[in-house]
Amino acid sequence: MSAGSASPSAAAGSTTLASNPPAEAPDLSIVLPVFNEGEAVEPVLRALHAGVSTPHELVMVYDFDADTTVPVIARLAPEIPGLRGLRNDLGRGVLNAMRAGIAGTTAPYVLISMADGSDEPHVVDQMVALARGGSDIVAASRYMRGGHQVGGPLLKRLMSRAAGLSLHWIAGVRTHDPTNNFKLYRRSFLAATPIESTAGFELALELTVKATLAGRPVAEVPTTWRDRTAGQSNFKLRKWLPHYLRWYFVALRGRLRRRPARAADAG
Repeated sequence: MSAGSASPSAAAGSTTLASNPPAEAPDLSIVLPVFNEGEAVEPVLRALHAGVSTPHELVMVYDFDADTTVPVIARLAPEIPGLRGLRNDLGRGVLNAMRAGIAGTTAPYVLISMADGSDEPHVVDQMVALARGGSDIVAASRYMRGGHQVGGPLLKRLMSRAAGLSLHWIAGVRTHDPTNNFKLYRRSFLAATPIESTAGFELALELTVKATLAGRPVAEVPTTWRDRTAGQSNFKLRKWLPHYLRWYFVALRGRLRRRPARAADAG
């Protein structure tokens, strides 16, 4: 089968491009949703391949065969073990791309990362170590001590920071940066947690809030997020804001419910 041909994936609703399999079964599936990234994705893939020592696969999830990222995946797959393309047939959009990537992989840990170079590969092994130590979610955090954010629209930055820190300090969410999609998940947690998100990147907030309310262990590592320098962002603040607010208030209500329960236990 040629690098550009497709074969059925193990997951319903997706097809996969043939790839150069990794030398050993991956412990980590790195899922990267893409949309017409073209040649700009090559340095991102090479940085991940070089910067992550955990046995891993790189799964690029695209919505349609004409996506400009597809020929780049086909060209690089012989050079980068574990690199493969996965077509999302669940319905276009970043949410379904992430869902297809989760369903179309089998490694015990799943990392969601962006294909625009904004995320730091060198923190991934630290995230895996924390997950192996028992955490169900490990967040790369811009807002904890040692974390930073460089560039990006000012309003988006202010809202993200305010939401993250208020959820951490007021609602007890166990990371300073619950809205960042650069997160690692234990497969068993994902299998046990239904996804209710309907818009897009609010998925990371939903899963983090659900883990917190269920008392599941959540950890974080500091990271520096850098705004993309090539291509165009697909983040739609106005469209997705109501969906973020839904999970923001779910977290706050959960905190209020836990307080009377703790008081009753103490009594």
